[in-house]
Amino acid sequence: MQRSGTPVTYSLVIPLFNEEAVLPELAQRLETLLARLDAAAEIILVDDGSTDNTRAFLRAKTSQDARFKYIGLSRNFGQQIAMSAGMEASSGNAVIVMDGDLQDPPELVLDMIAKWKEGYSIVNARRVSRDGDNAFKQITAGMFYKAINKLASVRIPENVGDFRLVDRAALDVFLKMPERDRYVRGMFAWLGFKQTIVEFDRPSRAAGETKYSVWKLVQLALTCLIGFSDVPLRLAIWAGMSVSALALLYGIYVVSMKLLGGHAIEGWTSTMVVISFLSGINMLMTGIIGLYIGRIHGEVKQRPLYIVGEQAGFEAAADAGANIRTSRDIFARQQ
Repeated sequence: MQRSGTPVTYSLVIPLFNEEAVLPELAQRLETLLARLDAAAEIILVDDGSTDNTRAFLRAKTSQDARFKYIGLSRNFGQQIAMSAGMEASSGNAVIVMDGDLQDPPELVLDMIAKWKEGYSIVNARRVSRDGDNAFKQITAGMFYKAINKLASVRIPENVGDFRLVDRAALDVFLKMPERDRYVRGMFAWLGFKQTIVEFDRPSRAAGETKYSVWKLVQLALTCLIGFSDVPLRLAIWAGMSVSALALLYGIYVVSMKLLGGHAIEGWTSTMVVISFLSGINMLMTGIIGLYIGRIHGEVKQRPLYIVGEQAGFEAAADAGANIRTSRDIFARQQ
């Protein structure tokens, strides 16, 4: 059943979390962009459990302008999940995902659409410069992309975030990928399809503060590594073999010294050093394997990817009396 109303060609998906300071300027620039588009468009604003006035602003904006649609998740599920929620609810032939802090300039969407019309299924926005990022973040970001592209099973474009245009055919395949621990830019790289790049200079945040702490960035990097590489598991094998070889060589050395009448190392010091070293390696490898097992445990529970607490701007579903819908409910309404 197709959604009633005027069909849209472009869907802009914007996940938001505590962005009340930037929302007025964001809405103004989005309205300017809509006026420049050559076909009908919708803007899907996904509130990822904000605790400020973000949700109230989105409700008001949706009631004032039918082109704006609003999804409020029941709690904070994380940016990767919020993006997926918006993409599932979209109906355009070309879906553009962008951050709401205006570091992804809405005006670049016009260049991305031009590439899409040339026949590309996925158009990624690459950051040539990153104003507002300190030297540490820029250096570590560069190191991350170089490392992950040596370790991962697919190549992830360097300096490309989540700002991209996706053709409906590619998006439909993406929506069939069920994993809970998501690294969206890696998932789109894995899809293949015909992809290209548009470059831009990334400005500083228009207002507010970044929601990505160092710890969250580390977690995202681990999600990428575990989701797209089995190198950590191979590392466990290599480390185990190396430690076993060193232990064997040490044993041969001690026996040789004893047989040749030399001074064999005695006492607890050397023994405890070896035991501590082996125990540390064992705990490290167990932790790595545990990460993979934990991801498997999360997948087999088959919980909904997210839960929608409220929404506005969409036509009522058949079960309009329900005020809580899962991601599958939203997706089913598009069929």
